[in-house]
Amino acid sequence: MIGSSELMKEYQNVFVFDHPLIKHKISILRDKNTGMKEFRELVEEITQIMTYVSMGDVELVPVEVETPLEKTVQYRIPEESVAIVPILRAGLGMVNGVHKVFPTARVGHIGMYRNEDTLQPQEYYCKLPDGIEKKTVILVDPMLATGGSACDALAALKKRGCKNIRMMSIIAAPEGIERVAREHPDVRVYVSTLDRGLNENGYILPGLGDAGDRLFGTK
Repeated sequence: MIGSSELMKEYQNVFVFDHPLIKHKISILRDKNTGMKEFRELVEEITQIMTYVSMGDVELVPVEVETPLEKTVQYRIPEESVAIVPILRAGLGMVNGVHKVFPTARVGHIGMYRNEDTLQPQEYYCKLPDGIEKKTVILVDPMLATGGSACDALAALKKRGCKNIRMMSIIAAPEGIERVAREHPDVRVYVSTLDRGLNENGYILPGLGDAGDRLFGTK
């Protein structure tokens, strides 16, 4: 099995988190007895931590601020300079976590589903904010398994002019990270946890099951 350190050495655009707080939360997230409400809250909390780190170099602009004592030049993130694009449907669970850091971020949506026979992704919906090509785009999907949906979603964003794209996933398989890193070397990929691999049905092991079902209470 390829480890996170080997992946990061081979692919300079891959970042695997090693944060004790994230590890703690993911242990609860994996538990099959964790209920829908707590699962959803954990996904948001983990996403918020990831956003702080992955956007540490976001663009700042100088602004003049008047304190109770004097005027001073400070720095702020330009309004609406960030866009969030979840891959439907599980990616919706990560949106609030990013919004807690960037509350003015516009949200686009890319709908992908996996053909259970071929395991290949199929796009069925794409609606993005106006001017997204000028924004820093955060593509979110809790699970990065084969990498097919992620690669197709990234291609769809680039087709519409997006250049500054980052992807965040909570749990990933080596196969998915390698494919995204290879096909989209210009995209930074941030992952909380690197799991062992995929089973014969393309699901991540040990994983946490179907993230969409656990977020929304479906089966």
